[in-house]
Amino acid sequence: MKEIMAIIRPKKVTATKDALEKIGFPGITAVPVIGRGRQRGIAAELNIEVRSEAIISGEKAGLKYMDYIPKRLITIAVCDEDVDIIVKTIIEINKTDQIGDGKIFVSPMDNAIRIRTDETGESALN
Repeated sequence: MKEIMAIIRPKKVTATKDALEKIGFPGITAVPVIGRGRQRGIAAELNIEVRSEAIISGEKAGLKYMDYIPKRLITIAVCDEDVDIIVKTIIEINKTDQIGDGKIFVSPMDNAIRIRTDETGESALN
């Protein structure tokens, strides 16, 4: 089993959710997060209004930098054989070839437990 975590643009969550559901994976968790990557929080990449908590930290070569950029973290637990199709789908939906497209992390998952039925392992994922 694997856990796939993807950090994506907020405006891409619905399209990502819809695409994953279309290929048979409707169960995801999505949470708002803030952070920045190698782009150092370039404010110009945003197509959303920046809340006042996101303070502009500086300017270099005419670009304004923010301490943090709002993103969404989606997670999905899957069987090993499903990882490639899910990662491919997330990339297809979120790739714009622009700075800030996001990152995908794939990690091993030791176990999953369905609380209602006590099912464990892969049977708890379905």
